[in-house]
Amino acid sequence: MEPLFNSGAPKKPTNLSINSDLLRKCKAMNINLSATLEEALTELLAKQNQEKWAEENKNAIRAYNEFVEENGCFGDEFREF
Repeated sequence: MEPLFNSGAPKKPTNLSINSDLLRKCKAMNINLSATLEEALTELLAKQNQEKWAEENKNAIRAYNEFVEENGCFGDEFREF
């Protein structure tokens, strides 16, 4: 499976705007903003990639489900449960 992104790529300074109260409270709790943002963006990227894959493959998934409904699963004759 192909990784979501190159985790070894160099860091790039970026300017962001964030709610000042949220920022103050995060700093008070020693929350690493860069690491937190990277984690949140990674989760968002993974979710959107999953949704994109499902959309691109919905016809094949539907066709497979119809096949299984009509013919059963491959190997059903060997199933012992």
